[in-house]
Amino acid sequence: MENNAAKVSVKETAIYTVETENAPKAIGPYVQGKVVNGLLYASGQIALDPASGEMVGETIEDQTQQVLQNVGGLLKAVDADYDQVIKTTCFLKNMSDFAAFNQVYERFFDNEKPSRSCVGVAALPKGALVEVEIVAVVN
Repeated sequence: MENNAAKVSVKETAIYTVETENAPKAIGPYVQGKVVNGLLYASGQIALDPASGEMVGETIEDQTQQVLQNVGGLLKAVDADYDQVIKTTCFLKNMSDFAAFNQVYERFFDNEKPSRSCVGVAALPKGALVEVEIVAVVN
């Protein structure tokens, strides 16, 4: 009896690490992001100034602005923009900040809105009020 099993070819997976000065350096044993087969998986961003590494802002609005600028720096590093973000996961230290967070967030995602999860957490690194991670399609 002849074996008619289909031949399976394994495609090489395209993976590379994202490193940019337009977003804060990782503060632990991780990288800013990874691109895998055309998708950017970005590490969570908090309100760190990319140049100094210091926290920016004391309000949810100020920190959200910096966080999403940091996200923009990662997107720019892979020649993408906010319209290419397909998923965000947002972490808020205080869910009472939800409305104020949304007011800033919607300015960055004014054309194509990504799917999103937003959860309250007990604490974030460096005392941050907000952290955002993204998945984006890259060219």
